[in-house]
Amino acid sequence: MRADALRNRQRILEAARAAYAEHGVEVPMATIARRAEVGVATLYRRFPTRDDLIREVFADQLEACIAAFDEGLADPDPWRGFCHVIERICALQAAERGFTAAFLDAFPDTAGEHARLRRQGERDFAGLVRRAQEAGALRADFHPSDLTVLLVANAALGATPDPSAASRRLVALMLDAFRTDAVRPPLPPPTGLDLRQLGGL
Repeated sequence: MRADALRNRQRILEAARAAYAEHGVEVPMATIARRAEVGVATLYRRFPTRDDLIREVFADQLEACIAAFDEGLADPDPWRGFCHVIERICALQAAERGFTAAFLDAFPDTAGEHARLRRQGERDFAGLVRRAQEAGALRADFHPSDLTVLLVANAALGATPDPSAASRRLVALMLDAFRTDAVRPPLPPPTGLDLRQLGGL
């Protein structure tokens, strides 16, 4: 790819990443082209569909998700493997506002590579839950769909002054609630959030 084409591609990805962080993944392609200061035709030459652009913007996060599941399943300690996946996914979500939509519902197709990886992730997480419950570490009434509940709550922290710190606190509290035994590791420091800071939710 020529140097100018590479620069255009990088500008498009940076503009899309910033737009998704501000407004989610529903931002029109024309808006991203304007932010990147390229023509709409140039944008579509590089990324023929919105899904292509979203996949490229979040490629690193997708790889990190896959790696987190692999690491969690490979951990001989079922509880530690379960915690690793929860902590990693929530950290990725806190760092990228568009993460949730990109990985949970941004792609309508059910046969593509993204859909296949998402289904694999769902199976892997169900396996992590089953292992941790069989080991007696995870409460028996935890259901894999509870991950979605946690992600919805975690996504709301994007409106806080320090989403990563707030996310770590939330995840620690939730993992403490999910565990069956009485061993309680110390929580991360409180965020000191005031209810008046939540006006953007």
